Amino acid sequence: MTAQVIAGLDGSDESLAAVAWAAEEARVRQVPLALMNVEELPANPEIPLAQLSEAAERTEELLRTTSERLRAEHAGLEVSVVRARGRAAEELTAAAHTADVTVLGSRGLGRMTGFLAGSVSLAVVGTAPNPVVLVRAQDDRKAPSGGMLVGIDIDRVSDALLAFSFAEAARRRLDLRFLHSWTLPASYGYGALMDPALGVDRSEHLSRTLLDLLEPWRLRYPEVAATAKAVVGSPALQMVEASREAELVVVGRRSRRLPLVPHLGHVAQAVIHHSPAPVAVVPLP
Repeated sequence: MTAQVIAGLDGSDESLAAVAWAAEEARVRQVPLALMNVEELPANPEIPLAQLSEAAERTEELLRTTSERLRAEHAGLEVSVVRARGRAAEELTAAAHTADVTVLGSRGLGRMTGFLAGSVSLAVVGTAPNPVVLVRAQDDRKAPSGGMLVGIDIDRVSDALLAFSFAEAARRRLDLRFLHSWTLPASYGYGALMDPALGVDRSEHLSRTLLDLLEPWRLRYPEVAATAKAVVGSPALQMVEASREAELVVVGRRSRRLPLVPHLGHVAQAVIHHSPAPVAVVPLP
């Protein structure tokens, strides 16, 4: 694998935002940035050659001007362009094998119910072997200062998730907030309503347990301020709500036996579609 960051670029507002984020990521990692454009195979083979030629010229101009601008904005940043032809999801997923991080644009859920992040982005993030970051075109929040938010399952703590989170926080000089959500067992019944302390005590115990699990990583990255919190409620809802102040959200994705079959858990799906912050999806064993 080559040490580099890859950003998908197709001229959309989402892809331009992704490229800007990827350039900063390449800078803090001190690795090259590759701008990748995929020419989709035409659905209609009878499209005039002149029209295809014009599209190719626009793409060349986009790649040239964007790469030149990024070199000017980030002194010393090595920027290259990659052109491929085929199915965008397949080409980008294949390229993700060669990158530390792949960055793509994401629409999330707009005002229209059911408006998804985009089939290409979801396909790549669901199958890529390395972390993928999805970036929105617009972030209407004013200077979010919530650091990095990491969703974590205390029963299935992954070194891959922790390694990415602590290293990224150290590079970007951000605080880390780990969030674990849990629900009371059905056996508690009305007891939880009659005695709210049951949930408070359990959350405090889980928070302490999570901090203990994080201790080796906190010692390895003493410059990173890491906190942990366990809360009662739906993991998806809690993560989306907590993401409103985050500068970057990190979630894990469990791998399937069939590596080419896209798979995202409901928590990752919810965060991708509703978080206003960029979302990094880390594949887990």
